[in-house]
Amino acid sequence: MTDQKDQTSRGGQPPLLELVDVSKQFGGVHALQGVSFELRPGEIHGLVGENGAGKSTMMKIIAGVHTDFEGVMKIRGREVRLRSARDALANAIGMVHQELSAIPDLSVAENVFLGSQPTNKLGKVDWAQMNSKARELLKGLGLEINPKRSMGSLPVGIQQLVELSRVLFSGAQVIILDEPTSALSPPEVARLFEVLRKLRDEGRSIIFISHFLDDVLAISDRITVFRNGRKVITEDTVNLDKDAVIAHMIGRGSKDMHMGEDAVLKGDDSKPVVLAVSGVSDGKFLHNFDIELRAGEITGVYGFMGSGQIELARALFGKLKLRKGTVLLDGKPVKFGSTAAARRAGIAFVPENRRMMLFRSEPVFKNVSIAILDRIHRLLLRPKAERGITEAHIKDLSIRPPRPGIALGSLSGGNQQKVALAKWLTHLPRVLILSEPTRGMDVGAKEDVIRIVKSLREKGVAVLVLSTEPETVLTLADRVTVIKKGMAVKEFSTGRIEKSDLLGAA
Repeated sequence: MTDQKDQTSRGGQPPLLELVDVSKQFGGVHALQGVSFELRPGEIHGLVGENGAGKSTMMKIIAGVHTDFEGVMKIRGREVRLRSARDALANAIGMVHQELSAIPDLSVAENVFLGSQPTNKLGKVDWAQMNSKARELLKGLGLEINPKRSMGSLPVGIQQLVELSRVLFSGAQVIILDEPTSALSPPEVARLFEVLRKLRDEGRSIIFISHFLDDVLAISDRITVFRNGRKVITEDTVNLDKDAVIAHMIGRGSKDMHMGEDAVLKGDDSKPVVLAVSGVSDGKFLHNFDIELRAGEITGVYGFMGSGQIELARALFGKLKLRKGTVLLDGKPVKFGSTAAARRAGIAFVPENRRMMLFRSEPVFKNVSIAILDRIHRLLLRPKAERGITEAHIKDLSIRPPRPGIALGSLSGGNQQKVALAKWLTHLPRVLILSEPTRGMDVGAKEDVIRIVKSLREKGVAVLVLSTEPETVLTLADRVTVIKKGMAVKEFSTGRIEKSDLLGAA
C-alpha cells in the first residue's frame, strides 16, 4: 500500500504538493483532523468520500480559500501559506469548480482570457491577438471552436474544457477538478479524460474530486479516501476496485457505523399509483427518467450531487420544462406549466434551500398560512384564523419556540424546516416532494422531521424524498430509485438494502 508517507515520488522527485498533519475546525466541528496528503508530478490523483468527509475543506486550503488551519503545506518541498485564490494562482495552483464560472453572454475567447485580456499599445483589447491565442489554446485540448462564438451556445462539456483552458493559460501545474463529470454525457467524459491524460503526460498534476467512483477508477493513478474529516487510505488505483473504495468510504464493520446504514424496504405494488413519470427528459439534466409514486408510500431518490434530483423535483413542481415523456396524475396526463398549476393539482414541494420558499423576516404564522390564504380568506384577511391554524401545527410538529408571532429567521434550521412542512399540512397534498429534508439539522430536529414525514405516509400522501445522503433515504423510504447522470439506473422495492448498495449503483 502507498498510505505510508513517501519522501520522494516517481523518478526521485519530491512531491509537487504536500500537506503534513493538517487540521481545520469550524466552530467546534473538526472538518479535517491530522490529514497528510501528497500530489506527485505528472499524476492524476482521485479524491473520494461521502458528503462532509473533508474533501472540499482540503481543496479550499490548497486553493487559498481557507487560510486559517493547523499543519504545514509545501509546494516542491518549500513551506507555503496561501492567503487567497490569487496567491494560489501565483503558485501555479488552479481550480475548476463544479458550478462553472463561465459568463454565457461573452465569447469563448473572452472567457478564456477573463481578467487578463491582451492589449495593444493604446491600452485597448487586442481582439485579433486574443482570438488567435484562444484558438491555439483550445486546439491544444483537441477543440476546434470559433473563439468568437458565445460561451452559452456551447454544450456543458465543452464549456468545462474552455474553463480548463483558462486555468491552463494561468500557468497552473496543479489543477483541481471538482465533480467534473457530473453533468457530462459519456462521449464528453471520454473527451475530458483524453485531455486529462494528455496534461498528465505533459507533467501537470491533477486532483480529481468526484462521487462517481467508476470515473475515479477509470482516470486516476492513485486514490485517496476521506471519512469523517480524516484520510483513510491512499492507494494505487490498480490495487482497488469499486467495492473496496466503498468499504473504505463507509467504514464497513468499524465503529463509525451509525443509523441509516441499512433498511428493510416494504414497497407495496397493490397501493394505487398517484403520479407516474415515464421517459421524461429536459434535454440537459434528465434523460428518459421513469418513476412511480404510490399513495401512502415514501419513495426515495438517491444520487450524488449533480445527478439530476433537483431538476426532477423542479420539473414535477412546474419549475422546469420537460421536452419529452409523460406525467400521469391519477392516470390522467398532466403538464404543469407553472408552480401554481402544480399546486392546484395537489403537488407540494419543499426545496433543499428553505430560503426559496420562506419569508425569514415575517412571523411564523404568515409563513404557514401563505399556501392556504385563498381557502381561509374571502375578501378580508383573517389573522386570527391564520394564528389558530399555525398554533395547531406548532403543537403537532413541536416547533420551538412555540410562538406564532415570532420572526421565522429567529428559529433554528430544523424548526424552519418544520414550518416549511406545516405550509402544506392544513390541506394535505396528493404528492409531497421533499428535497434534502434533513440537511444541516441536529439529531433532535432530524428525528422530528422524520416522524412528521412518516406520519404523512399514514395519511395516504404520496411522498417523494430526494437526497444525496443515503442515510436519509434509507431511514425514510419504502422503495428507492437510484439516479445517475439524469437516468434511473436501479430500483429497490423490497427486502434488505445496505448503504453500500446505493453507493454501488450510483
